[in-house]
Amino acid sequence: MSHTPTLRSLLFFFGLYGICSGSLQDADNCTNYRLQFEKVFSVPGEMAMLNSTLVSPDVFDFNTVPYTITWLDSKTGEEISNQTGRVLVRGETLWFLNVTLDDSGEYVTILRTPSRCYRQATKLVVHLPLPGECGRPKKIRQILTKGINDKLSCPLNDYIYKLDSYNVSISLTWHKGCEPIRNEMDEYIYRPRSTLLINKVDGKNHHNYTCTLNFTLGGVTGSVSETIDACVIEEHSMVPQVHEPTNGTISAQIGSNFSQLCSVFVPGVGLPFVDVLWCQLNKFEIFTSIDPADRIYITYQPLRHQDGPNKGVWLEVLLTFSELRKEDFHINFTCQAQSSRGHPQAYFTLVPADPNILIPIGSLFGCVMVFFIISVIIYYMFKVDIVLCFRRVFPVLYTNKDMDGRLYDAYVACLQPCAIGFSEEVETFTLQTLPRVLEKACGYKLFIAGRDCVPGEAIVDSVEENIQASRRLLLLYTASTFSSKKHTSSTSSSSSNNNNLSKNNNSEDNGESKMGEGGSGERSEEVFPDTRQNLEVLLAMHKTLLEGSLKVVLVELEEITSAQLALFPESVQHLRKKQGAVCWWREQRKKQRRRTCMTRREDEEKAEGDVQLSPSLSPSSRFWKEIRYYMPVRGKRAVYPERTALLNL
Repeated sequence: MSHTPTLRSLLFFFGLYGICSGSLQDADNCTNYRLQFEKVFSVPGEMAMLNSTLVSPDVFDFNTVPYTITWLDSKTGEEISNQTGRVLVRGETLWFLNVTLDDSGEYVTILRTPSRCYRQATKLVVHLPLPGECGRPKKIRQILTKGINDKLSCPLNDYIYKLDSYNVSISLTWHKGCEPIRNEMDEYIYRPRSTLLINKVDGKNHHNYTCTLNFTLGGVTGSVSETIDACVIEEHSMVPQVHEPTNGTISAQIGSNFSQLCSVFVPGVGLPFVDVLWCQLNKFEIFTSIDPADRIYITYQPLRHQDGPNKGVWLEVLLTFSELRKEDFHINFTCQAQSSRGHPQAYFTLVPADPNILIPIGSLFGCVMVFFIISVIIYYMFKVDIVLCFRRVFPVLYTNKDMDGRLYDAYVACLQPCAIGFSEEVETFTLQTLPRVLEKACGYKLFIAGRDCVPGEAIVDSVEENIQASRRLLLLYTASTFSSKKHTSSTSSSSSNNNNLSKNNNSEDNGESKMGEGGSGERSEEVFPDTRQNLEVLLAMHKTLLEGSLKVVLVELEEITSAQLALFPESVQHLRKKQGAVCWWREQRKKQRRRTCMTRREDEEKAEGDVQLSPSLSPSSRFWKEIRYYMPVRGKRAVYPERTALLNL
């Protein structure tokens, strides 16, 4: 009987051991993630939060797979449950509402799903406060930069985030050593949630700062604190500034090489602890190759220090594509500056370059300009030939001049016998050469004053009527045709009177001999041998320059010097400058050159040919082409069409 209680105690102990050993054995079959690297530090009297990291997408899909969580005390192997005022279990989080020294140890999380089991341990370390110190024994080091506005961050963000998920109201207070810091002081400013701003940091800010989070959870009002060891340093770096790239698009050709600079400016003093890297965020790819043999590589540029009011350091990394491919386009290539102050970044996007239409447009424009210039040059060099050919091929585009009421194609104003400058060569050209080519070979109808005058007709009436009846006026002149008149007028009056008297006497004799044939008109012409030409010139210039009803063609029979040209009437000089003159003397000069180059045999054979015209008498020679260019067009249209650009040829 005395051994019965002892036996019952042994049976209860072995039963309890079997249950506990079965639980531990079941837990041993779980996937073990072992002890968390991060430990939880606390002091007696505060609250402490142990948070399992098993509820994570890296472990299983907790959004779709159901699961249960059990907390175990590793020292006793017992499951931890809620204890009023002491322990609160909320899923993956274990709260100690009033920490004691006995709470130090490891606590195991067992997470079970319908098919799997996971295990993880978290360690709580409880320290006693150091005598005479208001902060916590475990301190976190943070850097303050001297001379600028800097800040301290309370390391209780995990607590704040978890309490926010419970909709628990919180408050945060700061202490410098043992003294509380009031908000909105000149030196300190509370920033939202967990930041303390310190204005103009100096040496006295090298101190311990404690942030305390106050809240009520599970019916217990408590707090948790962290102490920061603030260290003030001279060297500092502010938030990096990414200047290049500029978050834009860049056009490039597929297959070409391409480079883009990442330019980061770090304001501050000393060397900054900033990493600059190129990456492709959507593919989680960082470009690290510095080998130019690779298609994509980076090149670190030398550091550049910037002095002056805005001191700092420029960090630059060049990203190079030796050959752009299709997969490089429409992708953001990001330059990121990583530092404790922040992680600014900027990107650029490659887009295929539009076809450069400027090159073909420029080429086309250049070709058009070259063609235009060549065409203009060719036209001005061969204008006469082109126009004559066009007239011959397309006569239907031109009106028939025979119906315009005029009798002659051209009025030939030439030197009269006894006039200054008149010679046998001039007479031969006027009365033989000109009609032979223009009338016989080309079919034009000419009025030649020395040939076609009606006997007895008054000079003024004859000149005016025949010019009016002509479509063109061919003004033939030599070097002394106009200059002789001005020279005569510049001599003395006595010499002028003697010359006039001599002319009158000669004219009377000639008039008497021709009175029977020529009447008064012939007598007037003989009395004043250049009167007809004066009238012809005056009427021609009047109708050409003032009325615009007649086209005058200047035909130079002799080469004119500048001094001789200065003695010409201003109207003739103006017309010659405006439209030029057709020079017979050039044709004669060419003819003389050809004669000197011809052999005697060729000269004899050419003289024997009566049918073929000499070059100076051929309508296809340069001189006669120019004359024909100015002559009226012998068109075939019966009615006058509207003027077109073609007709102006």
